[in-house]
Amino acid sequence: MEKRQKPDKGNAAFQEFEREFLAALGRDFKTPALDRFNRSLVQRGADVSFLKDAVLEKQEYHRTYFQVSLARRKDARAQFAFLEENFDLLQDWWHVDQLTQFLHRPTLEFALAKAAEYRQDPRPYVRRWAYVLFIPALLKEPGATEALLPLFQDDKAYTVQMAEAWLLSFLAVQQPGAVFAFLKDARLDYAIAGKAIQKICDSFRIPQEWKARFKSLRPALKLLP
Repeated sequence: MEKRQKPDKGNAAFQEFEREFLAALGRDFKTPALDRFNRSLVQRGADVSFLKDAVLEKQEYHRTYFQVSLARRKDARAQFAFLEENFDLLQDWWHVDQLTQFLHRPTLEFALAKAAEYRQDPRPYVRRWAYVLFIPALLKEPGATEALLPLFQDDKAYTVQMAEAWLLSFLAVQQPGAVFAFLKDARLDYAIAGKAIQKICDSFRIPQEWKARFKSLRPALKLLP
């Protein structure tokens, strides 16, 4: 990981931003208030690139840096390029899971190509992004379930396992039969398959008869090596 610089608090833009940030929010860093402030920055075309070296020091600036910077990018390709340049600043699931709110909707083909790349990354939060980037906007695209199922693979990181399980449960809302057949035959690690079945059974959008069928898979899946 690139060694991060300390924020330059002598930077005039940084000092002005801090004054404006505290004047607008005080100590209320709750998401709705922060988003209102960030939208005001977007509306006036603010450039917050000077926050890059501050986001790991002061987490309240993290959402502002990504939300405003992504809004300045004109299309999904430019936004994904920005994210890739800044992957080392994410480092937890909350930040990764929030990113889809700020993105232009990519094509399913583009997102699949990116996910196939990200799922091989050594950083677990990037591998998690490979799965959560589809939720929820891209899941209703024609052919999404069939296209996404080949992305799933065993992973030792808990945060990635949970992302895979979460995505499988969303796909089961769309096509329970396809997800059932996949879990039955894919020999996916039970750490992922078992979590997916639990999330499917917790869903209010999946019929009880399908939940019972998914539960019936557990004994055989537990025996897989």
